[in-house]
Amino acid sequence: MKKLLLGDEAIALGAINAGLSGVYAYPGTPSTEITEYIQNNPLAKERGVHSRWCTNEKTAMEAALGMSYAGKRALVCMKHVGMNVCADAFVNSAITGVKGGLIVLAADDPSMHSSQNEQDSRFYAKFALVPCLEPSNQQEAYDMMAYGFDLSEKLGEPIVLRVVTRLAHSRAAVEVTEPKAEKSLSPATDQWVLLPGIARKKYVKLLEKQDAMKQASEESIYNKVEKAAAKTGILACGIAYNYVKEALGNDANLVKISQYPLPEAKIKALAAECDELMVIEDGQPVVEELVKGLLGAGYSVKGRLTGDLPRTGELTPDCVAKALGKETGAVFAPAKNMAARPPQLCQGCGHRDVYAALNQVLADYPDHRVFGDIGCYTLGALPPFQSLSSCVDMGASITMAKGAADAGLFPAVAIIGDSTFTHSGMTGLLDAVNDKANITVIISDNLTTGMTGGQDSAGTNKYEAICLGLGVEPEHVRVVVPLPKNMPEITRVIKEEIEYKGVSVIIPRRECIQTFARHAKEKKKTLPQTPPLQGGE
Repeated sequence: MKKLLLGDEAIALGAINAGLSGVYAYPGTPSTEITEYIQNNPLAKERGVHSRWCTNEKTAMEAALGMSYAGKRALVCMKHVGMNVCADAFVNSAITGVKGGLIVLAADDPSMHSSQNEQDSRFYAKFALVPCLEPSNQQEAYDMMAYGFDLSEKLGEPIVLRVVTRLAHSRAAVEVTEPKAEKSLSPATDQWVLLPGIARKKYVKLLEKQDAMKQASEESIYNKVEKAAAKTGILACGIAYNYVKEALGNDANLVKISQYPLPEAKIKALAAECDELMVIEDGQPVVEELVKGLLGAGYSVKGRLTGDLPRTGELTPDCVAKALGKETGAVFAPAKNMAARPPQLCQGCGHRDVYAALNQVLADYPDHRVFGDIGCYTLGALPPFQSLSSCVDMGASITMAKGAADAGLFPAVAIIGDSTFTHSGMTGLLDAVNDKANITVIISDNLTTGMTGGQDSAGTNKYEAICLGLGVEPEHVRVVVPLPKNMPEITRVIKEEIEYKGVSVIIPRRECIQTFARHAKEKKKTLPQTPPLQGGE
């Protein structure tokens, strides 16, 4: 049976049909749809597959590792910057090993469509010394779930599955297989305790597995050789394989790479019969650098580092065709004479009222700085508000404001969203409380994870309690309703808390207008319908 699926949906369905018992994730584009698909899938619901959102990527990774410890198959999903958050647990999971199959899905975002960097998650797999799978299309994304879980259990190691935005968010027909049963509960019997004496022994075992991982890549059906008479050999990685085929058809002398570690024997064989190699990979020059080392300085290896392909941004069929000498015109060039439409906060959004009030108050403080965070409210950095001085990573607003206050800056204001606060802002607030930092923290609470489509927010209805539990003085935890009619009250509260010499928290709370409209529509559907009037009534 065939289904038309997004790459994310193919991954999700592939995981379910491979016997998945739990998906653990924090929403982040372009990975969000994987968990949402599992949450709404009938078979996953019938089986009770765990699919509730986690507070952040670290807790997701740890919970997935716990499910694996119990002998069941688990999937943990995140966008590429989420790998930074879960890195401690992820890297150590390679040392502990796994019991039930464990796949770590990293959705990379070349061109930074909705991200703050172009990080390449293949580096993380190499860093942790575990295999990485990189599908070239939606069918492979589906098939690699069962393959990856099997490989994970065979090696006793987590497997990274790396996709990019273009694959995650495009559709194709996928041949779907019959679902497998879930694994039975069978907790691990060996020690997963990483005391140094135990960890040293386990690290040796991880190193001993490297030959098996390399052999698996050499024999993988996803790493294939295609022969042609061309003297330029091509290494086509993941989605880039499609661009090469579009440009050259069957005239390419290539190795398709979709499983790592690199299939070194295949690459050396290709290099031996070619004058040079062209590495075509979406993301950073991971393979290009490795192949330069593999073949030595005397062999010509081209790609992003040599300027034959753009150093930044995602690949396109146009830039790949040009690199291969097949330039045919800018088929995929952006339309001309189109006015730019930068993103902006929705009309009626509560964040708008927060920024309007904040700007009004801070006009009296010429040396102020507002430290922002990750979420839709980051758009407050753009016109018409232009309120933010920084936005670096999840949870950074509070700790950066604290550091600036430590340096003597006044006023130092942090603005953070509700979901981001529970993701990674709470520890920063605890630091500020312990140090009696002179900062004002605004937790702009729209009762959802708005930036990624309205998923549940982990701390809804708990923020006052959390702040009090972290030690903020009760009289300096203030709640306001961000509406234009409440502007005098909001500005008064902001002014009072800025003047307080210590840690204060203001919580402007109003539901996201998008989720409000959605909930109203859903409620309307559930209300009993009034029957139509009959004749004579």
